[in-house]
Amino acid sequence: MTSSNRVLIFAGGNIASGFKEYIRPGDYLIGADFGAFFLVDHGIIPDIAIGDFDSVSPQQLQRIQEVCGSVTIVDPIDKDQTDTELAFDIALDRRPDEIMMFGVLGSRCDHSFANIQMMLRALQHQIPSSIRDENNYITLTGSSACIEKGDFTYVSLIPMTPEVTGITIEGFLYPLDNASIRMGQSVGISNKLIAERGTIQIESGLLLIVQSKD
Repeated sequence: MTSSNRVLIFAGGNIASGFKEYIRPGDYLIGADFGAFFLVDHGIIPDIAIGDFDSVSPQQLQRIQEVCGSVTIVDPIDKDQTDTELAFDIALDRRPDEIMMFGVLGSRCDHSFANIQMMLRALQHQIPSSIRDENNYITLTGSSACIEKGDFTYVSLIPMTPEVTGITIEGFLYPLDNASIRMGQSVGISNKLIAERGTIQIESGLLLIVQSKD
């Protein structure tokens, strides 16, 4: 089996129950704050654990330090980045083929929005990135994408720039041909694939692709 050149980030939010199926041999695993303990608690040793660790108990932090080869503890007050962004910086520095994020969505919508926007930085480095949880699979494109239906019900297209133009999609219940979507419009919400695969092409802008299920 070929070794992977991917980075998987695990943070402290909602993590899909089947997360282990996404881990391949050779993946570089980063545990951000409680995400590090989550991995350790499930018998998986992250390559590095990073954060202020204000979301774990002293006993849980001790466990992380016992099993992880590298643990970076930052000051919880004197820092300008969230734990997830600190992990994301490490991921970008490795120049991987792909970055996948788990546990970066949750009850704090401010953290969720910030984590979604971090995918812009990966795109600037021409690195594909995605976010997964129990009900969502989120990707970002500035050109084209091919998506698979899987076990998701809906596909929503959300502009990440003031306007996305030249949107053409195939394989969907509600097709678009050279359409435009502006921020604040909901025309791209809750579409459905009518085939096992669908294609999305855009001419300008950045488009968030959210596959979801209830």
